[in-house]
Amino acid sequence: MRFRPLYLLISGAVIAVSLYAISTWWFKPSIDFTGGTVVEYEFPGPVELENVKTAILQKQNDFEIKDAASLGEKNVQFRFGPDFTEEHARTIELSLGESLDEKPELVRFETVGPTLSSEILKKTYVAIAIASIGILLWIAWQFKSLKFGVSAILAMLHDTIILLGTFALLGHFVAVEVDILFVTAMLTILSFSVHDTIVVYDRIRETSKRSSGLPMIDIANRAVTETMVRSLNNSLTIIFMLVALFLMGGVTIKWFVFALLVGTITGTYSSPFVAVPLVVTWEELRKKMKR
Repeated sequence: MRFRPLYLLISGAVIAVSLYAISTWWFKPSIDFTGGTVVEYEFPGPVELENVKTAILQKQNDFEIKDAASLGEKNVQFRFGPDFTEEHARTIELSLGESLDEKPELVRFETVGPTLSSEILKKTYVAIAIASIGILLWIAWQFKSLKFGVSAILAMLHDTIILLGTFALLGHFVAVEVDILFVTAMLTILSFSVHDTIVVYDRIRETSKRSSGLPMIDIANRAVTETMVRSLNNSLTIIFMLVALFLMGGVTIKWFVFALLVGTITGTYSSPFVAVPLVVTWEELRKKMKR
């Protein structure tokens, strides 16, 4: 715990970069949140996005292309308005085959109306708020102290901001979209972030009962030392599985798995190096104010 200013400085620097990315570039929302139609074509061989886009505009200029992205060498993805139908997508498929001498295959067609997308966004905010308040109250009640609940929520907020900042960066530089699977990953990370924190807090409580005369900094050191190996082993088993899924799981779950991976790593770090230092600092400040 004597190095806790360093841990908090590292976390502060990463959070600052994340907040800069979020405020500057925001996120690249998927169709789940914006509404519209997403169409993806797969070509037999490598293809240039600009060539495909030009071919579409030459043949079918009735519909505005709201967004276009390359998904690997052979796949291209376009976003149109919600009035774009599957029949229009099939027509574009045929015209691309004529223009580019390579017949693509329509591998994805998805439409979400603006009403549903707005409802999903509202429910996302409500779900995150309910989860955060529930975790705060539960930990504060279980450990009979508000400092544990607030410190756990701050550590959880640390993990959430870093995850959001990571996807703001990915959205700006790699065109990675934030969709409903990302929300699922974020809510999962909220619970995982607190999981290790509760284990360390429980050890702090037990040590405090057995050695009531010890300063909080010594109790925290002992608790972190006794739980560190367990936390690392537990997290590594999850990380190995997520890395395998990220490499072999396919495009549909790739960024969902990556979000879980980032959250697992930050959650493993924040439990001993953010949540516990915050409790120690809180206790020291309380004693100083009391004196």
